[in-house]
Amino acid sequence: MKKVLSFSLFLILGLVLSQLLPHMMGDNFHSFKEISNILLYITLAYIMINVGREFELDKTRWKSYVNDYFIAMATAALPWIFVACYFVIVLLPVEHNTSWETWKESLLLSRFAAPTSAGILFTMLAAIGLSTSWIYKKIQILAIFDDLDTILLMIPLQIIMIGMKWQMAAVVLIVIFLVYLGWKYLGRFNIKQNWHYILLYSVIVVTITHSLYLVTATMFPGDEGIHIEVLLPAFVLGMLMRHVHIDNKGERVVTTSISLIFMLLVGLSMPHFMGSSLLTDAAIDSGSVLGNQPMLPAGKIALHVLIVTLLSNIGKLVPLLFYRDRLIEERLAISVGMFTRGEVGAGIIFIALGYNIGGPALVISVLTLVLNLILTGIFVVWVRKLAIRAALKSDKPLTI
Repeated sequence: MKKVLSFSLFLILGLVLSQLLPHMMGDNFHSFKEISNILLYITLAYIMINVGREFELDKTRWKSYVNDYFIAMATAALPWIFVACYFVIVLLPVEHNTSWETWKESLLLSRFAAPTSAGILFTMLAAIGLSTSWIYKKIQILAIFDDLDTILLMIPLQIIMIGMKWQMAAVVLIVIFLVYLGWKYLGRFNIKQNWHYILLYSVIVVTITHSLYLVTATMFPGDEGIHIEVLLPAFVLGMLMRHVHIDNKGERVVTTSISLIFMLLVGLSMPHFMGSSLLTDAAIDSGSVLGNQPMLPAGKIALHVLIVTLLSNIGKLVPLLFYRDRLIEERLAISVGMFTRGEVGAGIIFIALGYNIGGPALVISVLTLVLNLILTGIFVVWVRKLAIRAALKSDKPLTI
């Protein structure tokens, strides 16, 4: 629980610093921002490699996972759609309801509500003794699948944002190749997986993706280069590794520290929204609809955060409608477990910032993520109570 609360604290701390540092650092802030963004990409790659390492499937039974994948896809889609509609219909003036520019920005930003925080969830469920239960195993599959679905959907969302240029066609081909590579060679390579090696792999992934962009941008002057977000390459790299479970104090401390740094850097990446200037120059220059909305009073922001949190978690109740051969307590336990959010959702918010999406919707998204993190302990206790109730009903041990 301390770990989850620390994630929230570091995200809030970063958010506060994002409002103070531009004035404190003056002209030096731009250089600081570039360095912090590079570190953010490296820490995000580190997290996604570890998420990919957890992706363990029996490929001989791939048909049995098809149903799980579509349930996970729906579990990721409903929170996303609910939040996107809320941003457009409730948060913005009515004249924006039929604006395609508004919808595409909302669809990208609201994707933060889709992914489940697999790492946090698995750790906490294992800590309360559910690691061998059907609930844990099913949540593990669904959480990994909805993270994968979120990562893959970022490609069409990027195409929507910038149009189907030749660069995006190249990105689509690279994505298809990476997905094929990850599936064909899943868990094939027995390479070192201590934290310092994972960090080295993260630096290499970031270096390759950024170099690809710089080289292609140089080759075609006046045009954008090929930009691949680190999410998918890092995730696929983790998939390729034959998972070696390393559990010692040093590994846990470093991995947790990197996640904390990532949350801090996500907060630091937020645009300035407090003070006399409520609109960022970047948002104004880019013509962002969400970024050009005036900031709301704190009370209204808090109300929107509560509603968006409720909507995003209602959308996660999809598993309750499936697995009818299991008790309703078990199905509800899976759904509640999927309420947890974390690093991947924060990564989506950071990507949205790259398109200069800001304004109240961005602040609400960040604070919703914070609130879900704070509530994670409650969600996990709820899952445990449901698991105990299901075990008593079925007259089976809790570990079955």
